[in-house]
Amino acid sequence: MRLRSIGDTVLATPSLIALRKFLPDARIDILLEDWVAPVLDGFDAVDNVLTVSRKDKKSRVETAWQIRRNRYDVAFNLHGGTTATFFVRASGAKYRVGLASYQYNFLYTHLAPSPLEFWKTEYAHSAEQQLALLGFVGVPVSDRPKSRLVVTEKALKSLKEKFNAVKAQRREGAKNFPSEINFDQSPIANRQSPIALVHPTAAFDTKQWGTEKFARVAESLFEKGLPTVAVATREEREVLETLRQTSRAPVTIFDDLSLPEITALASRTKIFVGNDSGIAHIAAAVNTPTVVIFGASNVNHWRPWTNAPNEIVYAEKACNHQLDEIRKGSENPKCIRCVDVKEVCEAIGRVLPT
Repeated sequence: MRLRSIGDTVLATPSLIALRKFLPDARIDILLEDWVAPVLDGFDAVDNVLTVSRKDKKSRVETAWQIRRNRYDVAFNLHGGTTATFFVRASGAKYRVGLASYQYNFLYTHLAPSPLEFWKTEYAHSAEQQLALLGFVGVPVSDRPKSRLVVTEKALKSLKEKFNAVKAQRREGAKNFPSEINFDQSPIANRQSPIALVHPTAAFDTKQWGTEKFARVAESLFEKGLPTVAVATREEREVLETLRQTSRAPVTIFDDLSLPEITALASRTKIFVGNDSGIAHIAAAVNTPTVVIFGASNVNHWRPWTNAPNEIVYAEKACNHQLDEIRKGSENPKCIRCVDVKEVCEAIGRVLPT
């Protein structure tokens, strides 16, 4: 069970990889929220992706019955929320594994200690927390697998069609359009194209860097020969338009890409630059060099979980903007508004492939 968001789903893939390696012949299914499930399209470490609607209570009941009928031997709660606990108990699995810190932990048969105790460290990444749960019951996790996603041929094909449609609409500016994109299922070493992927939005204001600052970054990237492609949702279209209008360099924007298409696009770019978000974790999971700008989030817990070159940029010192974050009880408040364009551009220079 791994409910919630895009980043949470991506960071569950190391646990799925470890479990598949340990039990290659087992049936391994995962329960995700329906809107985020496409992230795992083509992912070979699971047999089935089960889905449930966040808003539809009837869907929860139907999903619970489906899980019950599947007669699982073991159910892991990688999330910890009460809804996931409900599904774990409803599964009827003989072994139900969760952390001792979970609410309603009496519904589990096996309770794991703190991941910090398992790893014997002062802090643990989200991926390590989930791996520790598996490690507690004997799954080998000491190699700490990195996050991984699959780029599907279907996503590459539909992405190519959308790029061609935008290019056809912009015939006059076609010379600045990122046309040299490799849409083939080529080896990883040869697949990256001379473009930069930028994600200028985030779920919360405390995690969203200034759009005008992203415009300056787009200009810097263009000077390096990397035109920017920026992505967001339709509801965030205004941010994309502001970025395009504010930047003196050309910016191509998309607000209609599916999650598999974003995964495919991220895999074909030289670098990702954006806020701490699920899209950043997608880019990291396809081994794209990443620069992630942090605000109030816990850097140790949410940094990119990848072997690809990556850097995080955040405000080192406290500032007056953080008062609201402190009032809300943030454990380690950082103000994203205090991150300077120069810091981000310097980080880009360090992670770009030479």
